[in-house]
Amino acid sequence: MENKQQSNGVMKENNTVKKKVNWSGSLIVASLTGAFGSSFLYGYNLSVVNAPAGYIKKFYNETWERRYGFSVDEGTLTLLWSITVSIFAIGGLVGAIIVTPIVKFFGRKCTLLLNNVFAVAAALLMSLSLLAGSFEMLILGRIIMGVDAGISLSALPMYLSEISPKEIRGSLGQVTAIFICIGVFTGQVLGLPEIFGQESRWPFLFGAIIVPSLIQAVILPFLPESPRYLLLEKHNTSKAEKAFQRFLGKDDVSQEIEEVLAESRVQRNTKLVSILQLLRTRAVRWQIVTVIVTMGCYQLCGLNAIWYYTNNIFSESGINRETIPYVTLSTGAVETLAAVFSGLVIERLGRRPLLIGGFGLMTVFFAVLTVSLTLQNTVHWLPYLSIFCILAIIASFCIGPGGIPFVLTGEFFQQSQRPAAFMIAGTVNWLSNFAVGLLFPFIQAGLQTYCFLVFAGICFAGAAYLFFVLPETKNKTFHEISQAFARRNKVTLEMQEMKHHPGERKSSEQESDFTSSVDNGETKKGIV
Repeated sequence: MENKQQSNGVMKENNTVKKKVNWSGSLIVASLTGAFGSSFLYGYNLSVVNAPAGYIKKFYNETWERRYGFSVDEGTLTLLWSITVSIFAIGGLVGAIIVTPIVKFFGRKCTLLLNNVFAVAAALLMSLSLLAGSFEMLILGRIIMGVDAGISLSALPMYLSEISPKEIRGSLGQVTAIFICIGVFTGQVLGLPEIFGQESRWPFLFGAIIVPSLIQAVILPFLPESPRYLLLEKHNTSKAEKAFQRFLGKDDVSQEIEEVLAESRVQRNTKLVSILQLLRTRAVRWQIVTVIVTMGCYQLCGLNAIWYYTNNIFSESGINRETIPYVTLSTGAVETLAAVFSGLVIERLGRRPLLIGGFGLMTVFFAVLTVSLTLQNTVHWLPYLSIFCILAIIASFCIGPGGIPFVLTGEFFQQSQRPAAFMIAGTVNWLSNFAVGLLFPFIQAGLQTYCFLVFAGICFAGAAYLFFVLPETKNKTFHEISQAFARRNKVTLEMQEMKHHPGERKSSEQESDFTSSVDNGETKKGIV
């Protein structure tokens, strides 16, 4: 019997290897098109405001003077610019809140398609603001673009995870993070003086947003909807079967259909948990705290401040103003390479060492950056050390803290708790993003070269918390992760299961009978 199971295991591993190689054309097109029109735009809008910052501030001042007859004071101008940069996060928070009912009603693919309306409207408002002489149009466009980002950063990972084979789900999920980095890099390239980084051309930087949106709007309708959505929420077996066939590149998808139906049957007695119910659940108290800490550190660690104000930071470092746009390109390139590296090693090294190591290295490099900025006028080579520290901070962030917080949110909670957990994580994420964009110019003005010590302190606190609290979650089930947190939450695993699955014991026999009939002969556990 054991030999038979071992031979079956070997056969499954061989099949897995084959499936990894067999990326269907529809799957590749869907992932690239979805990411190009969604996560790419999020990354692009993080960096696109950096290059034309001086020209946009001049536009604000000229508009103010034309309206009121006097120039805007420095404090008001700084506030207007901070609002322009940070209001993107408020739009993202709105998008993250409204995405759940939208994806449930319209579906994953249709949500991505409809989301292009926000992107096109935002692009038109921002690109025409100079012609119309209205900086309010630029700010409004940033809000709408934020809504687009908030929706896409939830809908896209959901769509990709539901159309991909389980054997390559992690690799396909990394496409989202990689395209964010490519978007940042593209914003830097287009912001060069030879392209759109000129006083008369900066509106084209925002008009370019239309291109990825239109490409997605043209290609995505020819691809299927999420087969899981079609099967579980629309109860359309024939369409779900056809979608599975196209995405998996094979005719026989009966096993995949049965697996989804089995998962649905196991969860039939499980109701979605509200945010208040989740916060009151003692069994996941430390999981919630850990998500809040990792998401808060993800934004408050200072990387967005570097993206938003790279030119100013390099200028303070003593870099020649004409050279700054080209030096900035290195930050986007390093981020992209680090994101790819993280995707290759995360399943080998685990989440815990990459997170703790990433925040730890950022603490060190922020401290060194502070010293080099403070003493840069005394030693001629210190500006180059500042540039190295910035690149090292970006690389340290991307190898761990840049993507793992989202992974942990999905791993900590069972199916019924995940929507509420992601709502909490998204709220912390976007509010922290807004706080950094709004407050960093004033922190920089007040603390000057010591401003990055604030981020060093946050990174150190995050690394220390994770060192003492976070268990390794690599290759562990929800049941095993809950067991790791059970002692800290001061609950027994039996109490935890009774709270999570009341009434599940009554129906366990029926679920076992159903799940044991799956074609591959495996019996699935009743615990989600």
